[in-house]
Amino acid sequence: MQGHPHAIEMRILDPRLHDWGLPRHQSELAAAWDLHACLKEPLTVAPGDPAVLVPAGFALLMGQSGMAALILPRSGLGHRKGLVLGNAVGLIDADYMAEIMISVWNRSAPGAAPVTILPGDRIAQMMFVPVLRPVVNIVEDFTRDTARGAGGFGSTGTGA
Repeated sequence: MQGHPHAIEMRILDPRLHDWGLPRHQSELAAAWDLHACLKEPLTVAPGDPAVLVPAGFALLMGQSGMAALILPRSGLGHRKGLVLGNAVGLIDADYMAEIMISVWNRSAPGAAPVTILPGDRIAQMMFVPVLRPVVNIVEDFTRDTARGAGGFGSTGTGA
């Protein structure tokens, strides 16, 4: 990886991406790339159907231990149509080099309309994130206390 400290390599596996638009940020301040459904034909996902893998048409090589990518749903599809990711968030490790796949699921109530995904539809997004790889020190007791301590769920209160 030459030049930029966060440079990655991309292999285009579906040439239709050149017409639809390569994965990229859609606006100057967008946090993530939109991902296209690189399907051969329309795919209908009914409520309650098992999650389906949809190819994104490209592969990446990040090759850096301090980087990963997250596959996230597009908020409008989940809110309006019930189409979300089958695994909530997909994690792409820096050493994964195969085609990026998007797990989709229709979370709508039984009896709701199915969602049809057309080839080229933007159905998810990919955000790159830093990864911390801490050094772990095994201890008998922690070296300091915090105000919360061992308090668990709800221990900080529910008031505003």
